[in-house]
Amino acid sequence: MTQFIGLDVSLKDTFISVREGGKRVWRGKCPSEPALIAEVIRKRAVNAERVVFETGPLSVWFYHALTTEGLPAICIDARHAKAALDMAPNKTDANDADGLAHLAEVGFYREVRVKSFDSMLVRTLVAARNQLVKMTTQLANQIRGLMKTFGLVVPKGAGRVFEDHVRNLLATNAGLEQILRPLLDAWRGMRARAAELSKQLVASARASEQCRLLASIPGVGAVTASSFVAAIEDPKNFRKSRSVGAWIGLTTRRYQSGEVDYDGHISRRGDNHLRGLLYEAATVILTRSRADSALRAWGLKLKEKIGFKRAAVAVARKLAVIMHAMLRTGELFESSNSAEA
Repeated sequence: MTQFIGLDVSLKDTFISVREGGKRVWRGKCPSEPALIAEVIRKRAVNAERVVFETGPLSVWFYHALTTEGLPAICIDARHAKAALDMAPNKTDANDADGLAHLAEVGFYREVRVKSFDSMLVRTLVAARNQLVKMTTQLANQIRGLMKTFGLVVPKGAGRVFEDHVRNLLATNAGLEQILRPLLDAWRGMRARAAELSKQLVASARASEQCRLLASIPGVGAVTASSFVAAIEDPKNFRKSRSVGAWIGLTTRRYQSGEVDYDGHISRRGDNHLRGLLYEAATVILTRSRADSALRAWGLKLKEKIGFKRAAVAVARKLAVIMHAMLRTGELFESSNSAEA
């Protein structure tokens, strides 16, 4: 008979539950190391049919490592699993492993597509660069705020202009200069590191044919194109381009019960960062882009009816659909194509 395994993964230990013929036949735990877990599974479940675990910080590593070990690893949606695991009277890691094994046995789960390490490498590069940019901005604002206390107002400006203004003002206050100089040096260092990661990201985008294709859209740069390609990976992962908007969380929620039936705000499911990038690109298309396109014309008409923010969300959703269609067909962005989304 075949066995079904549930894994409740944590940073230190992983609880393992094995079911066969509708009942649990073994339960235990071992360190959260895929090679050790694979060894235990091969020993306790010779004919493993499914090895199920939830999405989490270690899910990408576990999925690829267990698959390499020859095990039928399946990563399932943690929100879906939670609804079933909450039925247990006691919330323990061992009981969660039992519940996951039960889901594996009955097949009541929603499998999640696990991204490749190459895609995760691009996402890591984008995240690291964004974090440095954010920290640089926060530190600059902190310097401005501290100097205001002493009547030193830093004029508007960024980069070297900001640094020159700060140094000129601090020259009039030696005591404050000794305190804020380390902060200014740290700001300069983080700005330089952020510039290095930005260069890596631009070089990576230029080397990618898919990113160059998406960059033909006004308002879509290296960050947005790289993030979208890393999230979608293979366009064949979606049967319809329209499904991408819902997958990113840019479609409205619907609630229906009896006589009640209404649409609410967007679901905001999926990749928060990618959704924000698409919204920014839509904003650029509606406000700053000089390139005429059917997408821009449609968005401006919608803006007059429902307002700017809601129109920008609609343009972001349609932009996601267009970008997926471009990856699927390999065609450049054109006004005639953008009208069909």
